[in-house]
Amino acid sequence: MSDATTTLPPAGTVTMYSTTWCGYCSRLKSQMRSAGVAFAEINIEQDPAAAAYVEHVNGGNQTVPTLVFPDGSAATNPSLAEVTRRLGG
Repeated sequence: MSDATTTLPPAGTVTMYSTTWCGYCSRLKSQMRSAGVAFAEINIEQDPAAAAYVEHVNGGNQTVPTLVFPDGSAATNPSLAEVTRRLGG
């Protein structure tokens, strides 16, 4: 796997695995920006290792958005409330 899929995001931020055409991804990105949640985005269509990671945490499916939190846990298509709660906000 690439460094992007093995490096945990810094405290207070998340890593979002997405695609350009995913409506759920667009909505969550907009909500996180409005709420001031910092995130790094990785397009799984451009990074095969990221796609493999998303498949690994989603039972073989390339389901996005998949977010990774600083504690190493992942969530698939979480609400903004879940994201902020898991970041301690």
